[in-house]
Amino acid sequence: MDIQTLKTFLVLADTNSFTKTANQLFVAQSTVTNRINELERELKFSLFSRTNRSVKLTSEGERFKIYAEKVLDLTESTLAEMTAEHRFMNHIRIGSADSIYEGHLAPQIKAYRNRHPENSLKITIGLSNHLIEQLQEDLLDAVFTYIPLKKSSYHSELYKQDRLVLVTDISNKKYRRGITQEQLTEENYLMCNFALQDVGQYIRKLFPRFHQFELEIDDCMKIVPYLIGKDNYTFLPKDMAETYIREKKLREIPLIDFDTPIINSYIIYKESKKNIVSEIIEL
Repeated sequence: MDIQTLKTFLVLADTNSFTKTANQLFVAQSTVTNRINELERELKFSLFSRTNRSVKLTSEGERFKIYAEKVLDLTESTLAEMTAEHRFMNHIRIGSADSIYEGHLAPQIKAYRNRHPENSLKITIGLSNHLIEQLQEDLLDAVFTYIPLKKSSYHSELYKQDRLVLVTDISNKKYRRGITQEQLTEENYLMCNFALQDVGQYIRKLFPRFHQFELEIDDCMKIVPYLIGKDNYTFLPKDMAETYIREKKLREIPLIDFDTPIINSYIIYKESKKNIVSEIIEL
């Protein structure tokens, strides 16, 4: 089992087509077939169910896909580190939820780069639970998430606190003096599940049970385009929203008869990585 075979497997799992896989990898279709057949013989189980028209992962293939992705991630990360050792003094891998990065971490990363051009940085933006998984798989050195990690071999501490603000497009003239909870439930509210904690449930409870939102998304940065130029509403972390408010793209709407909880974000790292992390932020 080699890396090229694992890559072929993952591409086929994504395309569900031997022809498309061959085209994407710039190899003959017979090469793809031979690699997959050889892999299945080595594993002694079928990775794909095949018909004349389709290729689909088996249940064993679904489980093996998770393994293959982790092997490739670890391999590429390790090779990148080994290459970086010849060019940089240190190679630091940071993971962050998007809104934490935009609202707090980006300026600290920029300042660190100015102070330490001799070090390389890899920044991964993702969901909190995925970032914690990558940290525990040693693919990241430190993560900034909305979920703490209670595990003896890791250090987890409060990083920042944000309050949520209700925002809409700058040209939307409604509710200049504020909005009530009842009025909010009658508007086009877009649901952003950026915080995997009680905050998300709190926002849902502002609306009637089984309320269907026009749009739900788990990435705050991706929800902003649906606000600009539209009469839509959503909650964003204050520090993140400030950028768009200063640029006169969004405006904050005061809340009249309800309030929002504080969002806690956390930094998590192994104790052995404390010196690395402390160079980027003050611990």
